[in-house]
Amino acid sequence: MFTNILVPLDGSKLGETVVPVAAILAHLSGAKVTLVHVIEKNAPKQIHRERHLTDPGEAQAYLEEIANTSFTTETKVVWHVHASLVQDVARSIVDHGEELQYDLVLMCTHGRSTARNWLFGSIAQQVIRLGQTPVLIIQPLADGSAPGFACRKILVPLDGKKEHEQGLPLAVEIAKACKSIVHLLMVVPTYGTLAGESAATGKLLPGATAAVLDLAVLGGEEYLRSHLEAFQGSGLEVMAEVARGDPAGTIVKVAAEGQVDLIVLGTHGKSGTEAFWSGSVPPKVSSQSRIPLLLVPVSD
Repeated sequence: MFTNILVPLDGSKLGETVVPVAAILAHLSGAKVTLVHVIEKNAPKQIHRERHLTDPGEAQAYLEEIANTSFTTETKVVWHVHASLVQDVARSIVDHGEELQYDLVLMCTHGRSTARNWLFGSIAQQVIRLGQTPVLIIQPLADGSAPGFACRKILVPLDGKKEHEQGLPLAVEIAKACKSIVHLLMVVPTYGTLAGESAATGKLLPGATAAVLDLAVLGGEEYLRSHLEAFQGSGLEVMAEVARGDPAGTIVKVAAEGQVDLIVLGTHGKSGTEAFWSGSVPPKVSSQSRIPLLLVPVSD
C-alpha cells in the first residue's frame, strides 16, 4: 500500500492532528513515517496563534519528541529539518520527494474554509498541484482536536473517464488492508445543476438535454456494473450507486449519509489550469466535508 508516509509539521497543535492518522496507516501498511519541518524565510512569529518554529535545533527536538511519543515501537519513524530558508514551503516539500522517497503526503487543512480559500491559500493544495504523489487531507474537528480515523467504508466517486479511475487501485489496496467496504459512486447532473457550457446548452434545448441526462444514468449503471464484475473474487465487499445532482454536493451528501470514513478522488492538480481548478470537484468537497479526502494525481 504505502512504504513511506511524509508528514509535514509546522509546530502547531492543528498541524499535529494528522499524526494519529499517520500512526494508524503506518501500522496497517507497515510503512515508514518521515516527519519533516521546513524553515520558512520571513516566517511569521506565530502560526495558528502559536509560536512558529524557526530555529533548526528547536525544530529537530520537536520532531524527535513527536516521533517518540506518537508511534508504536514497531513503526519506523525518521525526521528531517530543512534548515535552509525557503520562500515556498509547498515547493520545498515536493522537491524533497526524490531525496526522501515518500509515496503519500499526509496534511491537514487548518480549519473549514471556502472552496476558493482552500484552492488558493492552502499549502496542502499547492503540494497537490505541484507534485505527483497522493495527498491525504485531514480536517481537524471544530475545536481543533484530531479527528478519529477509521477505515470501514471508502467512497470512490467516478465519472466514466478512464483517467479518473487511476485512484481506484489505491482505494482497493487500502480497502484490503483495512477490510473496508468500497462504495463506487457516479453522479449524473440534473437539469438544474448543470454548469458552464452544458447549462447554456440546456437552456436552449431543455427537452433534449433532459433526455441525454436520463440516458447518462443508464450508461452510468452499466459502467458501474462493469466495475462490480471486476471485483468478483477480490474478497472485498463492493457496492455501486448512480446518484443525481451537483457532483460535489452529492458526493458530500452520499458520504455523510453512508457514514463513509474516506473519500478517494482522482485529480488533475498538477496539469490543470487555475480555470479548471476553480470549477473542479476536490476543493468543493474539501470545503463542504470533514471526511478525510485522499487526492490521487492523474494523467490523461
